[in-house]
Amino acid sequence: MDLQLHGKTALVSGSTAGIGKAIAASLAQEGAHVIINGRKQAAVDAVVAELSASGSKVEGFAGDLGSAQAAQDLIARFPQVDILVNNLGIFEPKAFEEIPDEDWQRFFDVNVLSGARLSRLYLPGMKAKNWGRIIFISSESGIQIPAEMVHYGMTKAAQIAVARGIAEGVAGTGITVNSVLPGPTKSRGVVDFVESLAQGDGKSFDQVEREFFDHVRPTSLIKRFATPEEVAAMVTYVASPLAAATNGAALRVDGGVVKSAY
Repeated sequence: MDLQLHGKTALVSGSTAGIGKAIAASLAQEGAHVIINGRKQAAVDAVVAELSASGSKVEGFAGDLGSAQAAQDLIARFPQVDILVNNLGIFEPKAFEEIPDEDWQRFFDVNVLSGARLSRLYLPGMKAKNWGRIIFISSESGIQIPAEMVHYGMTKAAQIAVARGIAEGVAGTGITVNSVLPGPTKSRGVVDFVESLAQGDGKSFDQVEREFFDHVRPTSLIKRFATPEEVAAMVTYVASPLAAATNGAALRVDGGVVKSAY
């Protein structure tokens, strides 16, 4: 299927590893000009080199897009994009009573405000062209708030709300705004976390994965971590002209973790 992404420019925040990198690679493979983002120049350069080697048109921007200054520097260098994927995010398991004010603020700034800010900066250009795609990478944790990281769940619920609100504001245009909700995914952060648990308990990764889906996410229908590429496939479709009728939606790629058919 031709997703008609040739000639489109896409920015994927937080795209040097995990889901973000998989999204960037998928968009590039479909012919989009992709802007890679990460905090460290070396990591950005490595992904740009890797994806460019296959003939894709890829550029990079190193900067912490959780800050307003980095966002201004980004738009000065890349003033217009057709597709904005707000993937930048952090997570950290922590008991509610142990989450200080500064953690709530930090999670909001990185997970919510970064995407809202970039959307605000790039939306005028999309309106001028009457075409654009804004996609927030939320999580099933935005629907089923995890007790072990309430602050993370709060930000993921907020992303769904922001995406729907922006979509309402551009109703009747060629711009769509959606959120994509991955379930437990084998991203770099998750792999590091599970491997640390496995080493501490003297177990294999597979054993910890099975126990996780037996006890922590027992509602999963696939009974395994999704791959970043499986999430990227959904995002790439939603970013395409073919998905013009999908708007204001919270699209689950959660392996059936949420016990709902809709």
